[in-house]
Amino acid sequence: MGGPGGDLEVPPGPGLPGGLVLAADELVERFSRSSGPGGQGVNTTDSRVELSFEPATSRSLTESQRDRVVEVLATALVGGRIVIAASEYRAQLRNRAAARERLAALLREALAPAPAARRPTRPTRGSQRRRLDAKKRRSELKSRRGRPSAD
Repeated sequence: MGGPGGDLEVPPGPGLPGGLVLAADELVERFSRSSGPGGQGVNTTDSRVELSFEPATSRSLTESQRDRVVEVLATALVGGRIVIAASEYRAQLRNRAAARERLAALLREALAPAPAARRPTRPTRGSQRRRLDAKKRRSELKSRRGRPSAD
């Protein structure tokens, strides 16, 4: 992974055999005060990080990758941007790294190929016969439970 403020390196994975590098100028970081831990410094340091990335206009992604990311993450996009907030650590540097790791993981997941469609299978002739035999046995058992007839 590139250091905070630099290019973001997405490691190789399914759908990304060679990995991916997002240019630093495509990533926008905003800092604000965190509501999390921090003691006395919590009200004075801008340790919360908001990392945003716009996949539709990215030069680092190929056209097919852009389309796939926008399609897969359509519900997570805010105004066409992926926005990730990190405030779990007291240090801004660690929150920056955490936000970048989450963005990399999100992109790797979005660019992974969809699983193969399930091909429905038919039950075997033996399993159909066993099922019908069991139903017949159960039916006979239940029919014998009633009051005895006058016959």
